Amino acid sequence: MLGDALRKRLEELNSRQPMIQQRLRRISQGATMRAIEEAVEHTPPNGEEKERGAGMITGELAQHWADDSQAEPTESGSEFRTLLANNVQYASYVNDGHRMDKHFVPGLMVNPDSGLLERVDPDIPGAGIMVGTKTTYVPGLYMKEKGVDKYREAAESELPKLAQEVFQ
Repeated sequence: MLGDALRKRLEELNSRQPMIQQRLRRISQGATMRAIEEAVEHTPPNGEEKERGAGMITGELAQHWADDSQAEPTESGSEFRTLLANNVQYASYVNDGHRMDKHFVPGLMVNPDSGLLERVDPDIPGAGIMVGTKTTYVPGLYMKEKGVDKYREAAESELPKLAQEVFQ
């Protein structure tokens, strides 16, 4: 008798496998989308433009989270894989921080009216600035880590709902 009930329950759970796989796929995709949004939110320009370099003002770094990440899960055995990525050359420096050695940067000037860094023709006499004189280390913003934390938070909030659906 107990064996029949157990076998029946196992067959019922096996029949729900496609629904479970589909929900796991949606949870993975949704969590990755939240991770991308979180990384973008913590990537300049986000109110800290003056403290960041000229390359930070354009929004290119923030845009690349959406462009370079893969929110649509790929299946590998019983795993769903997504990717949170930013392939901009300087992304790791902004994320992790970097040393700032004193050096001259041609073609970069501080606009006296706005106080912002601007690119100018490097052939103009005196067009450039010395950097690394006040700041020897630029701390990282840890955008990727904040995105990964958001992924975990989103997935952990959805997985109990899946368990309730499966075992009702």
